[in-house]
Formats: sequence, structure tokens, C-alpha cells
Amino acid sequence: MKPMNIYLCGVGGQGIGLLSEIMIQSCLKAGHAVKGVDTHGLAQRGGIVFSNIRLGEGVHTPMIAPGEADLILGLERLEAYRGIVSMLRDGGSVVYYDCEYQPIHVRMGKAAYPSVEDVQQAVAKRHGHVQRVHIDDLADPRMQNVALLGRVATMGIIEGLTPQVVEQSLRDVLPGALMDANLEILHRAAMKTQAGS
Repeated sequence: MKPMNIYLCGVGGQGIGLLSEIMIQSCLKAGHAVKGVDTHGLAQRGGIVFSNIRLGEGVHTPMIAPGEADLILGLERLEAYRGIVSMLRDGGSVVYYDCEYQPIHVRMGKAAYPSVEDVQQAVAKRHGHVQRVHIDDLADPRMQNVALLGRVATMGIIEGLTPQVVEQSLRDVLPGALMDANLEILHRAAMKTQAGS
């Protein structure tokens, strides 16, 4: 497989760190050489958080240059939109969990929040592909990251990344008390992909 750049973005408290950890472990299990780096500075204040993951034998640094992301994984619609505008390469793919964490300037009516159609149009300008993920009855919003993983694992975007590989990585990382609920979300999101929804 040629080198691949994966940009993860969201808001502090959504579980970007866990998403990044599971993605890295899963890509290693799938046989890829992996380099990754996280940002943590704004996580405790609900600010923007992002991670860079790069796959491939010829990759020497984990940082992704603007406009070079092959895949964007967004845990929130605004951050996914920002990632598309600044990081997505032409022809790249976006998978995002459709929820809203409105920043203060949006709540004050000083800025608009992007719609689903805005996200689709931004990806279309890059001649890319977009997949929206949402589970209506999700019991805990902290499991949105696992829903995203379940969808990505069935799309064939990353060679060798399957729901079984992701499940093993979850079992390696999550404590037992959280395992069953997260595995249920993983498989529900994967089944939605297989059903074409």
C-alpha cells in the first residue's frame, strides 16, 4: 500500500485520544508501518483537538501537511468541515460523526454552524467522498469515536482494517467494564455500512 495520511479531529472530551490509539493499534495489527502524534493542549477546555497518523514504510514524520490528508475522521461536524477545508487532499475521503459542539461565537449568533449540505459541498469541491455517521439512540456520547471506527472498518479505505481487527484493539485497550457497550456500538455502526445506510 502507498503511504496514507489520516487526520483525526474533534473537540476536547470526545475521545480523540482513544480514537487515535485504537486506529494506531489496529493499523499495526493490519500490518502497516505507523507514525502518529496527538495534540492535548485544549482537550480539558472543550477546544479543538486533532491527531495525525501516517501509514507506510517510507514515512519519516507523523505530521501531515495542509492539503495532504487522504482520510479525515471527524468527531463533530464543524471540526470535520474545518479539516476538509484545510487538510483534505483532492480525491480524499471523509468519515465524520454528525453531532454539534457549537463554539461561543456560534451560540452568540456571530457565526453560522455548517450544515450537512455544507460538509458535502466542501468535500465535492475536493472531488472526494464523504460518509456521515450517526446513531440515534447512542447512550453515551463518548462512544461516538467507536461508532466512527465501526464505520471506517467496513469501508475498505485502509487495507487490512476490519471490524475484527478493531475489536481486538478495543479489547487490548479498554477496561472490561466498558467493553460490552463499546463493542455493541462498533458492530452496529459496521452493520449500517453493510446495509448501505
